Amino acid sequence: MAAFDGEALIAALDAQRVARGLDWNGLAQELYAQSHELNAELLDHAVCPGALVRTARRGTMSCQYALMLLRWIDRPPEDFLAGRAAHVGDARLPNAGPDRRLRWDLPQLHAAVNEQRHERQLTWAALGDELGATANRLTNLRTARQADMDLVMRMTQWLRQPAARFIHPVRW
Repeated sequence: MAAFDGEALIAALDAQRVARGLDWNGLAQELYAQSHELNAELLDHAVCPGALVRTARRGTMSCQYALMLLRWIDRPPEDFLAGRAAHVGDARLPNAGPDRRLRWDLPQLHAAVNEQRHERQLTWAALGDELGATANRLTNLRTARQADMDLVMRMTQWLRQPAARFIHPVRW
């Protein structure tokens, strides 16, 4: 099963950062500006340049954090799958204006996975074996706000659906 390549996402992000003549502080400002109206309304804090650098070193990230980066480079998460990826059709991310952020709807993803799990007559443990995760990690998505980007992408690939089906522009 294809896996999400966080290092490839960071490489694409860094390439665009350099092409636009930005240092990490400038990139942090541009990422924050994507949702500037919502940020002003919420009195939200800016993106931390240090966190960007640490993410670049790690190559792994939460699914919600990855959306901010993907939005800035205007590419879907499927562009960063390593290995044999399922064809899922149109994978473009939804548009989000300055008063919105893109967010994964993890309960919606959980429901779709659970429905398919029932149809295939799998236990959570058996599905966890297929996806390389514990049953608890999978069932906890029902109420989660954050998850590992690699896990959610393995789930969308298992469903053979684009990640964008579970990503929505939201105000919050």
